[in-house]
Amino acid sequence: MSDRPAARRLLRAGLVLAVVLQLVVLYLPRDPGPLPFPQADKVVHLTVFLLPALLGLLAGLPARWVVGVLAAHAVLSEVVQATLLPVRSGDPLDAVADLVGVGLGVLLARVVGPRVARRASGTTSARW
Repeated sequence: MSDRPAARRLLRAGLVLAVVLQLVVLYLPRDPGPLPFPQADKVVHLTVFLLPALLGLLAGLPARWVVGVLAAHAVLSEVVQATLLPVRSGDPLDAVADLVGVGLGVLLARVVGPRVARRASGTTSARW
């Protein structure tokens, strides 16, 4: 018996949580405060776009939709921050970090995806 439907539901739940985290990080109308290290905000941007890309693809959503929606959101979020959130500011380099996150998410999904599929179907083999 395969756990594939359960694994897909779990991945989709993770995707929902990742998108909620992304929305909070991008649109919380407050100053993020002091950075723990230079360019830490770029790491955050990369991460909050990498996670939804990875989880969406592993959950079986069409790549063109996942990548297209996240790429559009990368640009749109910076416009919203620059124009509608007075305490926040838009930064084109944040959009670049977002897009790099999407790309890394796609890359990781291509590497990890086959392993997840094998595990979900119960056909894993021990390799050391």
